[in-house]
Amino acid sequence: MSACGAERPQRPGPRLSWLLCCSLLLSPAAGYVIVSSVSWAVPDEVDEELDSASTEEALPALLEDSGSIWQRSFPASAHKEDARPPPAPRGMFSYRREGGPAARAAPEPGPRAATARALAHASAWGCLATASALEEIQGLPFGSCLAISDGPLSNSTGIPFFYVTSKDPVVADLMKNPLASLALPELEGEFCRKNIVDPEDPRCARLTLTGQMTAVSPAEVEFAKHAMFSRHPGMRKWPRQYEWFFMKMRIEHVWLQKWYGGVSDISREEYFKATPRKA
Repeated sequence: MSACGAERPQRPGPRLSWLLCCSLLLSPAAGYVIVSSVSWAVPDEVDEELDSASTEEALPALLEDSGSIWQRSFPASAHKEDARPPPAPRGMFSYRREGGPAARAAPEPGPRAATARALAHASAWGCLATASALEEIQGLPFGSCLAISDGPLSNSTGIPFFYVTSKDPVVADLMKNPLASLALPELEGEFCRKNIVDPEDPRCARLTLTGQMTAVSPAEVEFAKHAMFSRHPGMRKWPRQYEWFFMKMRIEHVWLQKWYGGVSDISREEYFKATPRKA
């Protein structure tokens, strides 16, 4: 039989050709495991484990010991014991595990809470509203401007302290109903001064604290005295026959009105966690 009559070998079909091309193109990707179009570079010893656990939930546990994987993949001369792997090349994915202490931590207080604390600390006086005990206006709102302090200049507590006398009608109101509201305008803030703005302009913040008024316990008297007298030195010379004593507000609600509209309800936790913002 002549050579011309011999059978020619069959050419690979289009399906086989396509598979061969794909294998050539993907050959540089050896050592990668693709899960949901995301690749992790891993050594051969964990390749089988990754194949058996192809869900994203199982991957973090297998890849958790990234330091040992790095050290096994490169010679000892390429790294120090305390060295960390360099950032992953572009296109690689760093799997972030959810949970842990950082994820469960409480959110940091926002700027509104810091503004509220700043107003409480900067204010030397405020308007206290009570339910009147006077017979003529019993139960109606009764307002009075009182000196306050939330602590010495170097120690802000956020809690307003008062130095009052039982002869004041406001104190008589509180003896019957201890609930009260304290309004603190941004009269002494830097914004209104620098911009020559009327203190009652809506752009000047206003803080309202509501809660129960109570007499300061003997354990707190010294701090209350330092808080009030350091901010209002003249109080030391007030006539003693009026039987002055210290009170404070147990804050239950914090309301901040800032700019032209809207009132922010700030939680007690956020308010007391915040640090007064500097002007």
